Amino acid sequence: MTKEAREQFLAGVHVGVIAIERTDRAPFAVAIWYAYEPGGEVSIFTTEDNLKVKLIRAAGRFSITAQQEQPPYKFVTVEGDVTSIRPADEVEARAVAIRYLGENAGNRFADSDQHAETQSSVCIRMQPKAWLSNDFSDVVG
Repeated sequence: MTKEAREQFLAGVHVGVIAIERTDRAPFAVAIWYAYEPGGEVSIFTTEDNLKVKLIRAAGRFSITAQQEQPPYKFVTVEGDVTSIRPADEVEARAVAIRYLGENAGNRFADSDQHAETQSSVCIRMQPKAWLSNDFSDVVG
């Protein structure tokens, strides 16, 4: 894929799979919602007490893969260093929920998640440094 094509693909709505290194076991990999704008950083949102946060803090980096699961198959993987881990901005977190669930369900999700007293949401940002991508459109068709 060209630089523009892979950035546009990553900016699309896909469930991402992040992978985080750990010393005692295989890398931790889990599906996640994310946000990305071409040329920017990948943002993921989770709760402070989540295993992802602990592992990302220790590793200082992670990778994320987004894929198209029907022909023509495509995927983009990026890896990079964490640029920040901070309390989640409600507007950004709500926008991600709406991105994945639509306006009504996204707002309901954000409203129900926003007031969880036992959990604090965080935003983790990563600057992509290395890219791997493929588009099988020329094979299928």
